[in-house]
Amino acid sequence: MTTITQRTHAIEDPTAAIEVPPRGDDVRGTGGPPPLRRGRWLVCGDRAFALTDDVTHVGRGVTADVRLDDHTVSARHAIVVLRAERLRILDDRSTNGTVVNGRRVDEAELHDGDVVVLGRVVLTYRDVR
Repeated sequence: MTTITQRTHAIEDPTAAIEVPPRGDDVRGTGGPPPLRRGRWLVCGDRAFALTDDVTHVGRGVTADVRLDDHTVSARHAIVVLRAERLRILDDRSTNGTVVNGRRVDEAELHDGDVVVLGRVVLTYRDVR
């Protein structure tokens, strides 16, 4: 089972908060993505992680901003960076690579709905305006 966490820090913009609906009988958390407020997000199943900083580290290591506790994810797997109002993902010399929409990439621009695979963890990038 993959555990996903996000390092917490103060969010100045209250609209960046997310509303997670009750899961009801779905104990596996596969009830679909939560409703999202304005902002940029990485979504995995019923969890969503706000991309509020200019640089977000994603990986298995304890220093990752978005921590994916799965043995197929490298400690420092990928970096998501905001450059000139465009979001890019960069592979951080990971063992299993970074895949965007089925293509292994060293670097790629992210667009709403793009599917990002790190190891065997599948994330969807959402840009809610």
